[in-house]
Amino acid sequence: MPTFSEDAGSRPRSRAASGRPALTRDRIVDAALELSAETGLENWTLRQLAAAVDAYPAVVYHHVGDRDAVVGAVLDRVVGELTLPDETLPWRVWFGEFLSTVRAVLRRYPGSARRLALFGPSVEAAVPTMDSGIRRLLAAGFAGEAAVAYNLLLATACQFIAMEDDRESAMALQLDRSEGYAAFRTREDLPGMAAMGEAISALVADPDLASGYYERLYGYAVERCLDGLEHRLAELPARETAFEV
Repeated sequence: MPTFSEDAGSRPRSRAASGRPALTRDRIVDAALELSAETGLENWTLRQLAAAVDAYPAVVYHHVGDRDAVVGAVLDRVVGELTLPDETLPWRVWFGEFLSTVRAVLRRYPGSARRLALFGPSVEAAVPTMDSGIRRLLAAGFAGEAAVAYNLLLATACQFIAMEDDRESAMALQLDRSEGYAAFRTREDLPGMAAMGEAISALVADPDLASGYYERLYGYAVERCLDGLEHRLAELPARETAFEV
């Protein structure tokens, strides 16, 4: 695609004159969100995004900014798709439901979890989920540890989803390594590796079991984090300092 110069004669200067819809920031971010769902957040270029909205890259830059700015806007949209559980639920049930939603949404846009784990969304986009989540923890009695507990849960969730995104893109390598681990299942001299080999053998032998592996691993990680926080909550001083909602 040529650099932005609509006086070259290849296109009318006015989008309206050519029957093309007006180009707005929202329309560009819509297209970037769609590309992220199709190919992954890190796998499209600004030039491809410009082609998707029938414009020049300089026009995209004018409306939104460089690629990092577009990615930031996409991440804010992704976070905006998260739905919050009923506020009356106990804190642990609330986070169980919320983190299940987090996985469902972030998996729609491969690569978004990695970016969110590293940089997070904009402050404006973070406010609804962050305020609700930390309020649940304050009400439960975590007091001064509520913000740290919230960050632990979200960081763990994003890291496991990012791992799932990355491993899915290298499935052939994973299959080769799975067969290598499975070969240890009969090694009585290496009981730890034998246990891993048995687990991997079961996955290799059952496609249905294998297909749900990462979802189960994610659920296990979330539940064990919640176990740890529940144990920590029992160690904290009396809850008279809890923030009531």
